[in-house]
Amino acid sequence: MSGHVEPFTVHFDDLDPMGIVHNSRYAVFLERALSQWWGERGVSFAGGRPSSPDAMHAVAEYSISYRTPVRGTGDIGVHFWIETLGESSAVYRFRILSADGATVHAEGRRVNVKLDPGTLRPAPWTEDARRTAEPLLAVRTEEVAQQR
Repeated sequence: MSGHVEPFTVHFDDLDPMGIVHNSRYAVFLERALSQWWGERGVSFAGGRPSSPDAMHAVAEYSISYRTPVRGTGDIGVHFWIETLGESSAVYRFRILSADGATVHAEGRRVNVKLDPGTLRPAPWTEDARRTAEPLLAVRTEEVAQQR
């Protein structure tokens, strides 16, 4: 399995009046999982400043398909991986899973564009970001080389 599964806890304030996770919270779950993963690798914001130029990015696209509601509070998993890492973009795919991974509650796609901090225009990812992202790539570089 490519990517990473971040354990996550659904809290009472994530629920709608019917006792299921509100649709808007799925995007928040992904955001927090990605922030946790990158933050553990030194790419974050501290004191309102980016720790790395690669922390400066914006979401250019977001789509999600809801499959089975998450009912109530408790543990889930946020599985994410990078489908494509371009010059200045990253296409993430993700799934919101039951804690045991047997149920897919939602799945989707998110596109990030890395921005130049001064101009807020697209800018290339650094080599450090590319190395850090390797474990998230759907088809890793060495796998492509083996296929040739």
